[in-house]
Amino acid sequence: MSNNIFERLQSGEVVAFSDPQYEQVGKSGIRTTELLIKYNATSDPDQLRAMWGDLTGTPLDPTSYVQIPVFINHAEFVSVGKNVYINHACTMLALGKIYIEDNVLIGPKVNLTSEGHPIDPENRRALEVKPVVIKRNAWIGAGATIMAGVTVGENSIVAAGAVVNKDVPANTIVGGIPAKFIKKID
Repeated sequence: MSNNIFERLQSGEVVAFSDPQYEQVGKSGIRTTELLIKYNATSDPDQLRAMWGDLTGTPLDPTSYVQIPVFINHAEFVSVGKNVYINHACTMLALGKIYIEDNVLIGPKVNLTSEGHPIDPENRRALEVKPVVIKRNAWIGAGATIMAGVTVGENSIVAAGAVVNKDVPANTIVGGIPAKFIKKID
């Protein structure tokens, strides 16, 4: 067993809120919140890109833009590629890691949630995480929610308001709650 709670979570371990290391999760969240307050109060694109590097540990490529406000609980686990546009009010629950590849478009009020809780009521006060992966050239429509463990395939489209709880194959349009296949993209 790893001593690092983040490694334990990302390796698939379910971690109870009562875990002795859980305070590290809280400290990480506070750090991100403090930086996000400054980020969301800034309008200069160059300053935003520089501040993104402070948030995530990796500078934002000059071809990418993350519109304010953005809401993230653990920014160090977010990776954003080149030529990405993330519209305003995107929420990222990122302990399970969020990977956004090149040329992705994310609409306003999208939720990327790499975190969840066990179904069993006796163990529900625990955290389990799985990564969210948005592949190259994907487009996530306004108000969509991508759940933990989901990969949205290359060139795919998630319709506005969809709730995606299963992987989306490449070159596919999905929509609805839960999201279902609509059509292939030629």
